[in-house]
Amino acid sequence: MARNKSFIKLEGTIDGMTFYMQDGENLVKSQTSLSKSKILSDSAFRRTRENMREFGGASRVGKAFREAFSGITKTMADTYMGARLNRFMKRINRSGSGLRGERDFNLVTFGDQLKGFEFNTSTPFDSQFSAPSSPPTVNVARDEATWVVPDFSIDAYITIPEGATHCRLVLAAGYVSNYFYNATLDSYVPDDESVDGRGGVSFSPDIPLSGMVGSDTTLVVDLSSLGSIPATSELFVGTGIIFYQEVNGAMYELAQGNAMKVATTG
Repeated sequence: MARNKSFIKLEGTIDGMTFYMQDGENLVKSQTSLSKSKILSDSAFRRTRENMREFGGASRVGKAFREAFSGITKTMADTYMGARLNRFMKRINRSGSGLRGERDFNLVTFGDQLKGFEFNTSTPFDSQFSAPSSPPTVNVARDEATWVVPDFSIDAYITIPEGATHCRLVLAAGYVSNYFYNATLDSYVPDDESVDGRGGVSFSPDIPLSGMVGSDTTLVVDLSSLGSIPATSELFVGTGIIFYQEVNGAMYELAQGNAMKVATTG
C-alpha cells in the first residue's frame, strides 16, 4: 500500500491503480489479476483457503463480542477495535482443536487471553482511571457481574480531559459462545446461540470531577433474565469511564478521554 503525497488528490481507478482516502490519508494500491475463483479452486491455494476460513471465523466471533458490548462500543471503541479484536480471536483459534482451516474457537478455555483488551488504544483505561479497586466479580451462576469501587480522590486517580466536569464509571458484561466449523454450511457457527452476543451495561450516577467521590460505588450487571447460561459460553466483563460536560444543567458526553478494558472473564 502506497501513500499519495502529490498535491493532486485523486479518487477512483486509473490504469489499474486505485486511489482512495482512509483516516485522512490519500492511499493508492494496484489491482491484482488473481481471480477469486482461482483462489477457491486451485490446489496451490489450499493453505490460503484454510486461512480464509479461519479468518472468517475470527471475524464472526469478533462480531459476537461487539454485539455483546453493543450498548457501549460506540462510546468507547476506536476505529480499529474490530480489526484488533479479530487478531485476538485468531490467536485463540490457533490454540483450538481440529484440522488446520477448521480449528475451533474455544473461548471458555482460552478467553483469558482477552483480559486487558483495550476498546481504545489511544486512551487505555488504566491511564484514565487508577483508583484502587478489585476486579469485577462473577457469581456462581455466571449471570451477574459486580464491581465495587471504594471512595477515592478524583484529582489523584482520574485523568480529566479538557472541558470535562463530570464522569460516570461503567460496568459492561457480555457472552460469546465457543465456535466450531460446520462443513455443511462451510462456515463457523456458535456451539449455543442462546446467549451468544448478548450482554448488558450498568452506569454510575454522574460524579463531579473534584474532591472525593463521597461514597463507595457499586455497579451490577444482572443477566439472569437470559436464563441458564450454557457451559460453552464465556462471560467477558469490562470496566470503563465516560466523561461529560455540564452545560445549563444538561450533561453532554465528550468524544475524548472515554476508556474501557476487559477486566475479567467467567
